[in-house]
Amino acid sequence: MIIVTHNNQQVLRVFSEAKQTVLDFSPKQSIIEVLYAFASQNPESLLVWQHESLAEQLDLDYIANIPAIHKKVLSFSSNAFLPPQIGYVEQSPFIAVNKKVCYPTWQMSGQVGCIKASNLLQFQYVVNDTNFSYALCSIAKLAMPQGLWCYSDPKLVQSDVVISEEMSSIKNLFKFVKQHYKSVWVGLLFLNLLIYEKQWTLFSVLGALSLKRRLSKFKINDTPLELKSSLEPPSIDVIIPTIGRANYLYNVLKDLTKQTVLPKKVIVVEQNPEPGDNTQLPFIQEEEWPFQIKHHFIQQTGVCNARNLALKSVTSEFVYLADDDNVFEANLIQNALNFIQVSGTSTLSMSYLQKDEIEKIETTVQWPTFGGGCSIISSELLKSVKFDLALEHGYGEDVDFGMQLRKAGADIIYHPNLKILHLKAPVGGFRTTFKQPWTEDALQPKPSPTVLYSMIKHQTKEQILGYKTLLFIKFYTKQSIKNPIKYHKVFKKRWTRSLYWVEKIKHNF
Repeated sequence: MIIVTHNNQQVLRVFSEAKQTVLDFSPKQSIIEVLYAFASQNPESLLVWQHESLAEQLDLDYIANIPAIHKKVLSFSSNAFLPPQIGYVEQSPFIAVNKKVCYPTWQMSGQVGCIKASNLLQFQYVVNDTNFSYALCSIAKLAMPQGLWCYSDPKLVQSDVVISEEMSSIKNLFKFVKQHYKSVWVGLLFLNLLIYEKQWTLFSVLGALSLKRRLSKFKINDTPLELKSSLEPPSIDVIIPTIGRANYLYNVLKDLTKQTVLPKKVIVVEQNPEPGDNTQLPFIQEEEWPFQIKHHFIQQTGVCNARNLALKSVTSEFVYLADDDNVFEANLIQNALNFIQVSGTSTLSMSYLQKDEIEKIETTVQWPTFGGGCSIISSELLKSVKFDLALEHGYGEDVDFGMQLRKAGADIIYHPNLKILHLKAPVGGFRTTFKQPWTEDALQPKPSPTVLYSMIKHQTKEQILGYKTLLFIKFYTKQSIKNPIKYHKVFKKRWTRSLYWVEKIKHNF
């Protein structure tokens, strides 16, 4: 472990913890250049940086025991380096960071952090900014989609000390957007600042236009994480909501019986809204199974309610959220639990493609969404998360659940080589069309109130407004009103109507 102490402008001291010696460096180099130099000399080392004010606050024991550290970069500051207006540009869950927990984000800080030297070294000829926090944000933004796991982690320091840094200017924000997003986002950032903040930022736009977009060929050392032979696989339950698809469910249960690591319990929630009907799943009682099956028969439809009911019955260390139309190999659960044990992740989403679909992701990455039918989560998280009934029969319940997990301190890792085939079976005979209360509105809300509800619940003000601008532009070509002034008036009314229903949703649940 090599520890670099700086004062935001230059490096003050470099210390090798292993050799207990102070190392020489060039004081004329920028902070990132000094880190590159030591990364080149010590590619297998862990590089740690800290501001001089935090020299006695670093938790080296915690850092030394971070699981799968070779795949990660972590940093922390009580405030974000980039201004909140970055939300006008990016809609992802990596913008609204919960600073109280270890939270997935590419928004790095130069105040305190760590990275494997070989990972940093790959950016030596791509990122060389004199502002250290800017350089770290650039590295994480480039590498996150390619397999580097990036986090804001308050546990890097020993106490609840306030760690703040100077926020970047709007001028530098334009620079960052031009270097890391498509050029159109520079114009959209300018437009949003003008509309919502009455800021005239033309000179910042012009200053950024000459910059080239940064690209990297980052390659994570994604060798298989080795499981210690002494480790026993944790226990796992499986939950399956189902409705009118008995044959498909039967096949899923049979696949589970072939698993090399068997679930302790399978919780089936059968929904049948037809009055007087009985279960369509007699095989649960008629056949013998190598695991307990807990069968709930309910006449209320809705996957949110069904999953919440099943989650209350979970007693194992982990739970696999499955669907009733999956096909998977016999080693799926074993391989998934092995990965969870060695990587330290608490939430894992697996590849969930239909026949003939091609997996485009090559390595394990931090996923911006969540798969309600292909994920394994730690049961510890069930104390603070549940499926939001306000989104029942609507859209976005999986995305919302994923956001709850992140805010609780979990990260959602997507593993492309843990494969589940999604049959996308035809709907069961008992499925009914659900009408939302706004279906009969003369003026239909736009966007869908459930979508806006989830955004308000989890995103920043700037993200919501940025989405509003994009929706206004994209929807113009798909509707019949071509007079832009009239269209703007109708759009505002439909947005207001959606907000009206959002309030109704909040109070009903």
